[in-house]
Amino acid sequence: VRLVESGGGLVQPGGSLILSCTASGFTFSNYQMTWVRQAPGKGLEWVGAISARGGVTYYTDFVRGRFTISRDNAKNTLYLQMNSLKIEDTAVYYCTKAVPETYSRGGYFPPPGQGTQVTVSS
Repeated sequence: VRLVESGGGLVQPGGSLILSCTASGFTFSNYQMTWVRQAPGKGLEWVGAISARGGVTYYTDFVRGRFTISRDNAKNTLYLQMNSLKIEDTAVYYCTKAVPETYSRGGYFPPPGQGTQVTVSS
């Protein structure tokens, strides 16, 4: 399993970013996927998840309405569109496989990748 995140960077509060996650080594279209993040000095935090075909998404309360998860199974790629970014969104963002039975409630496997840094600052 290989997951490579990209698209992070420095953005001002209120700005937007689109993160990508390219998958290889498994049949991407068979799996629910998740975005998680880790803020400085804190543990991993579930951001949201998407069904295998992309028709259903779930979000934690603090990003709902601002973030959108999507996927392109033909390209083996997962996306995280982040709008109205806040300083507290600063974190390393990871993509990972979701636990099928609990993916709607925040179940996920440990992220295998390096993540991508998102810094929200004026």
